[in-house]
Amino acid sequence: MPVPIPRQRAVPAVEGGQAQPAPALAPGADALSAQPGAVETGVGLTLLVIEDDPAQTLGVPELLDAAGKPIKVRTARNLTEAERLLTDDVHCILLDLALPTPGRTAAEDVLGTLKHVLRLAPRHAVLALTASDDTERATEAVRVGAQDYLFRDELDSRVLTRAIRYAVERKRADIAQHQLTESRLRAQENARLERGLLPTPLLDGAPLRFAARYRPGRSRALLGGDFYDAVRTPDGTVHAMIGDVCGHGPDEAALGVELRIAWRALTFAGLCGDELLSTLQQVLEHERPDDEIFATLCTVDISPDGRRAGLCLAGHPSPLIARSGGLAELLPYENSGPALGLLPRARWPRQQVELGGAWSLMLYTDGLIEGRVESGSKRRLGQDGMVAMIRRQLDEGLTGDGLLQAAVNEVRDLNGGELTDDVAVVLLERGPRA
Repeated sequence: MPVPIPRQRAVPAVEGGQAQPAPALAPGADALSAQPGAVETGVGLTLLVIEDDPAQTLGVPELLDAAGKPIKVRTARNLTEAERLLTDDVHCILLDLALPTPGRTAAEDVLGTLKHVLRLAPRHAVLALTASDDTERATEAVRVGAQDYLFRDELDSRVLTRAIRYAVERKRADIAQHQLTESRLRAQENARLERGLLPTPLLDGAPLRFAARYRPGRSRALLGGDFYDAVRTPDGTVHAMIGDVCGHGPDEAALGVELRIAWRALTFAGLCGDELLSTLQQVLEHERPDDEIFATLCTVDISPDGRRAGLCLAGHPSPLIARSGGLAELLPYENSGPALGLLPRARWPRQQVELGGAWSLMLYTDGLIEGRVESGSKRRLGQDGMVAMIRRQLDEGLTGDGLLQAAVNEVRDLNGGELTDDVAVVLLERGPRA
């Protein structure tokens, strides 16, 4: 059953002499969850007066907003009426501080009514009305949360109109600043969380140099659907992997983190090759938000002497290797398996690769090769273009972090701007004396 709205009394301050009833909220709407104070085009301000006898207080000819439109006035004799009249088209509340707080005397809490109204209307502008000899309480009212205070015996249309405009704009500014602060705090928390989820390779004691570059495609994000990791197991084997969850949103980023952590745990548990990838597929199938999600993966396990490696590809681009004295080239792709999550009983053969004495091995996601070769062009860099680029950069003497940074920068420049896809690149290097 709808709650009856109290009859509203005439207020001389309103043009026409009568406050207009507030429009009803839509079913299920919450006046406090909406954003009061947003004035629609062509609609003037609305003032809710909470005072025992507003007619004596507002004895002024008219109130006009900044656009010259009449300010509508509603009146409430007590807080119960005020709560019923406080809909989301009210912009400002004029509260008599002398109004008693329900269940309390003035001696118990001199600002009890104001505190009650602020709890009731946390997103509305509030003006405190008091006697001119009560400056201390008026000042305290602003400190507690009112936007301004007015003295009853100094009130006229000019003062009240200006105070209403100021209070509404100040409240809007306060809400905007609060929202901005909350947004910044959330962004900082998200950044700390995402940084914590980025991998810290565990390669202590390994005779290899490690470098990585990571650039998420999502704007202002630190983490995307690409993921990578590298660890050294107690037997001296160095394991590295790189993967890509289809999609670019936060769900894909979270799934990538889960797969990376699962890979690390399974690797330390002694799993490798097909057994490891089959288990990771089970993790993916249980954790993905829908059955259309899949992930590509490349894993390598490098022998303790650094001269051989096992390679498994699950729908992922083949790594690039540059051996000492030779040209950079792609490792074989023929024996690869499907991406994780596509076939329920798939197999991923592990192929042996001879690395040699000194080499550089680069693992990457498709974001590195799918950028355009020039702004506005449909032609993509592709693996052949990437191989040619890396060969040239190696000839220029680039290695490690410098090589990866140069590669990512050149791919971005060729694209004519930031890449829309996630990019992850991992480089493992073994020197001639390792």
